[in-house]
Amino acid sequence: MALTATIFKVDLTISDMDRGYYATHALVLARHPSETDERMMVRLLAFALNADEALEFGKGLSNEDDPALQRKDLTGIIELWIDIGLPDEKSVRKACGRATQVKLYTYGRGAAKWWQDNSDAMARPDNLTVIDLPAESTQALAKLAERTMQLQCTIQDGTTWMTNGDSTVEITPVVLSAARRP
Repeated sequence: MALTATIFKVDLTISDMDRGYYATHALVLARHPSETDERMMVRLLAFALNADEALEFGKGLSNEDDPALQRKDLTGIIELWIDIGLPDEKSVRKACGRATQVKLYTYGRGAAKWWQDNSDAMARPDNLTVIDLPAESTQALAKLAERTMQLQCTIQDGTTWMTNGDSTVEITPVVLSAARRP
C-alpha cells in the first residue's frame, strides 16, 4: 500500500519590514512521506521570505520537474522558481531556463560541501540566487512542526524570527551567490 502525504495546517502571520510586506496566510502543507519536518519547515520559511499573494507551493518531492514554490504571472510565465535542498547542476540549469528568477535555499550538514563542489556551476546563470540556511537554525525550526500551527514570522535587517508563541527560532540566511539579473 502506498503511503500518503501528511497534511499540516498553518496560520502564518508575516511582518517583513525589509520588503514592507505584512499579511496573514492560511496555508495547507502536504508533507511527502519521504520529507522530513526540517525540509517542510524550510519550505515554509522560504514561503515567508518570499511571501506574495501569487506565491504557491509546488508538487515538490512527488514531481522533480516542479519547484518547491513558484509564482506565475497572469499569462502563466514562471516569475519566481524556488527550490529547496542540494539539487544537481542539471536541474538548476533547467529551472533557470524556465523561470525569470530562481532562488535556491540550501540547508543541512552537507550544504557547505555541496557549495564547495558546485559554486562554479551555480555562478553561471545570471538569474540564480543561492541562499544558505544555517543547520542549527533549520533543525530548531523543525521542532516547531505540528499538524496545526499558528506561527508568527518577523523579518528585519536580513534576520528572520519564527515563533509559535512558546519557542522562537532566529534564522540569518547567508547569500552565497546573488542573481546578476533581477
